[in-house]
Amino acid sequence: MSGRSEGGATAEPYESVSAGRGWTGAVRRRAVTALPPDKLLPDTQPAYMASWIYVFGVLTVASLIVVLATGGVLALKGPAWWHVSATGKYVNSLHLWSVELFMFFMVIHLWGKFFMAAWRGRRALTWVTGAVCFLASIGTAFTGYLVQQNFDSQWIAGQAKDGLNSVGIGAFFNVLDFGQMLMWHIVLLPFVLGLLTAWHILLVRLRGIVPPIGATVPAESSAVSPSPGGTA
Repeated sequence: MSGRSEGGATAEPYESVSAGRGWTGAVRRRAVTALPPDKLLPDTQPAYMASWIYVFGVLTVASLIVVLATGGVLALKGPAWWHVSATGKYVNSLHLWSVELFMFFMVIHLWGKFFMAAWRGRRALTWVTGAVCFLASIGTAFTGYLVQQNFDSQWIAGQAKDGLNSVGIGAFFNVLDFGQMLMWHIVLLPFVLGLLTAWHILLVRLRGIVPPIGATVPAESSAVSPSPGGTA
């Protein structure tokens, strides 16, 4: 849209006058520079990605999604529902087995990347975030056992209490306190785990997957092949 001034000269379009002058435009430009869309959502991947070892990271993320979804339903319904209701028992089983698969896939992914030296090529932070995700998942799984609300969880809490007290953290991490363990399990640790997972995936997208040891990596224009699923 344009207008004409009193002297007859044509005024500049409104878009050209205000384009890029606001803080939102500056934020947009910096975001696009730091997070290029072609790296965040690539339609091609390196040819060496056609290996099963690269699949386990995606399987870990898929299992985590099921864990969070079923865990959210269990948290909303409460212990009586998952112990008595047939549907609750089914969702509880889904939650349990998705956790088992999550840990299984993550361990394979972790060891696979360890033996591939996945920290090569400025990927140290990618490796660190993945390793810390593993540690956070152990704490999340442990607190999950403590909030089952059965004799199994009571026995685990009783056995863990003395060990935690011996290292001095029992004062603020009381495994016998169901309310505290529930908040750790459904709020604090899942938030940390989700944040680290998102950061890890973002780093994988920005810096790419690690090539096999000794592989010759061609130029970006000729080193890619169509990606079947855009996996990370």
